[in-house]
Amino acid sequence: MAGGRWALPADGLRLALTTLTVAPLRAGVVDRRTAAVAMSSAPVVVGVPLGVLLAGVLLLLDVAGAPVLLSAAGALAAGTLLTRALHLDGLADTVDALGSYRSGDAGLAIMKKPDIGPFGVATLVLALLTQAAALTALPGASIPAVVSSVVTSTVTGRLAISWACRRGMPAARPDGLGALVAATVPVPAIVVTTAVALALSIPAVPGRPWQGPLAVALALAAVQLLLRQCRRRFGGITGDVLGASVELATTVVVLTLALR
Repeated sequence: MAGGRWALPADGLRLALTTLTVAPLRAGVVDRRTAAVAMSSAPVVVGVPLGVLLAGVLLLLDVAGAPVLLSAAGALAAGTLLTRALHLDGLADTVDALGSYRSGDAGLAIMKKPDIGPFGVATLVLALLTQAAALTALPGASIPAVVSSVVTSTVTGRLAISWACRRGMPAARPDGLGALVAATVPVPAIVVTTAVALALSIPAVPGRPWQGPLAVALALAAVQLLLRQCRRRFGGITGDVLGASVELATTVVVLTLALR
C-alpha cells in the first residue's frame, strides 16, 4: 500500500533482494531511506536464505555421490548464479584499482572500466580456489554443522555490506550505488545483525563453539582493513567496494572454519 505503514520496510526488503540477488521482484521506492532498510536487513533477508539454499546444494550433491570438490564447486556456482556474480565483479574491479597504486579519480576510473586486469583475474582465481578448497571440508560433517558453516559465510558476507554502509562512511562518488547506500546503516542495526551472525556461527564446528564466532570476527576485521584502504585511496565506498567486502568476508569465514 503506497505511503502506508509498511511501505518503507517492504520497499527496503525488496531493494535488498533485487540488488543483491536475482530475485524477480518488482522494485518499489528507491531512496536513501529504503537503502537504509535494505543494507541493514541484508545479512538476514539475503544472507540466511541464500546460505540455506547453498547448503542444500552442497548436501544434495554429496548425497548423490559427487566428489567433494565437485560438491563445493556446485555450491559456488549456485551462489554465483543467484547473485549474478555481482560481488565477484566488484572484487575484481576493486583489486585492480588498489593494485594500480592510483588514488582519487584516477583509481575510480580504473575501477569503473568494464575489463578485468591481471590483479583482478588473479584475485578471483585465488578467492574461488580458497572457497572451494575450504568447502571440501564440509561434506561428511553433520547437517547442522554444514548448514551453520554455509549460512555463517553468506550472512557474514552481507554483514560486511552493513558495516561498509555504516554511519560515517562516505561514498567515493556523488552517484551510483555507493552514493545511495553510504552512511545509511545505523549502529544499533549493525549490533543486532552482528549478534545474529555470531549466534548462527556457534554450531559450525562441533566441539569448538568458539571457532565460528572467531571466523566472523576475523572476517569483519579484514573488511575493516579493506574499507580503511578504500577510504584513504578513493575517498569512500562504491558498489564495487561492497562486492569486494562480501567476497573477502566470505573467504575469510570459510577458510577459518576449515582449519582444524
